[in-house]
Amino acid sequence: MTARIHPTSVVAASAVIGDRTQIWLHCQIREDVRIGEDCILGKNVYVETGVQIGSRVKIQNNVSVFAGVTLEDGVFVGPHVCFTNDRVPRAVNPDGSLKTASDWHIDPTRVCTGAAIGANSTIVCGVTIGA
Repeated sequence: MTARIHPTSVVAASAVIGDRTQIWLHCQIREDVRIGEDCILGKNVYVETGVQIGSRVKIQNNVSVFAGVTLEDGVFVGPHVCFTNDRVPRAVNPDGSLKTASDWHIDPTRVCTGAAIGANSTIVCGVTIGA
């Protein structure tokens, strides 16, 4: 069985979505994302470029998973969770020029197998949660 993707969601052509995964309303799955089998992504989930999501992961509504995040198998992410990926985010460089992609430093975050993250949590980057 293939994945179920709601027609209001946008999934990049280079994203890999596992069998039986369900992607509900208004989700955006960016380039080079990998999502395993039997996952559920609720309404309005944003998954940024290169994120890795294991199998049997449940992500509730209105979650933002930014680049540098890895969610291993069996992870639960409650509604309105936000994963950060830069410890000192800024719109501009010290000289006042607008930051570009090459100016960002992504600090990876890992959520280990079976971990659960409660509603409205903000996850500061560079941590490991679980095992």
